Amino acid sequence: MSGHSKWHNIQAKKGKADAARGKVFTKLGRELLIAVKQGGPDPAGNSKLKDVIAKCKAANMPNDTINNAIKKASGEGNTATYEEITYEGYGPCGVAVIVNANTDNRNRTAADVRHVFDKAGGNLGTNGCVSYMFNKKGVIVIDKSSTSMDEEELMMLALDAGAEDFNSTDEVYEITTEPSKFSEVREKLEDAGLTFLEADVQMIPTTTVALDEAGAEKMERLIERLEELDDVMDVYHNWEE
Repeated sequence: MSGHSKWHNIQAKKGKADAARGKVFTKLGRELLIAVKQGGPDPAGNSKLKDVIAKCKAANMPNDTINNAIKKASGEGNTATYEEITYEGYGPCGVAVIVNANTDNRNRTAADVRHVFDKAGGNLGTNGCVSYMFNKKGVIVIDKSSTSMDEEELMMLALDAGAEDFNSTDEVYEITTEPSKFSEVREKLEDAGLTFLEADVQMIPTTTVALDEAGAEKMERLIERLEELDDVMDVYHNWEE
């Protein structure tokens, strides 16, 4: 995670989530729907659903809302179908951008994403054009004020559970895992009574790009406009904020 300030991103995302909680929950509900459709409504036998539930809890989605979304997704009358699509491209000043979307209309989503890139002075590319600059990693972020465990105790717990790396900042602990180990590590931390600010599998850049003030403003607008799209779930980039 070197050179990539996750905590800054989390603070920004948290503020937006507080301002537009309904929209955030709608997007998470769509993730729950996809997970249920793929593996069934029982988290015990559906590891993807279990991971999405953890992501929902990290976003402060109430348990009743989560359970109702799962129940609705597994209902016989639910014919909604969504597919997961990834877009890759370049933002202002050549910043690499990956966009994950869940959509029931591929053409609409592609047009919307392309329009945002064009308007921001970027361009949408083909699959694989930037993903080689990122590594897929499980990311778990814990607010230091939420746990009485000291740093060494928590680090040993995470590493013993199979975590790849442990990082401490002023306000949070950041734990990274291989994607295949993410669920196992997350569950062991949950079993120890820990709660998360963030818990999901993300695309982490291997190198970052610094921007001047004008470039940074353009990049911020691109990210904001992408995240405003109903179908867009996650936006990853290699801009060094």
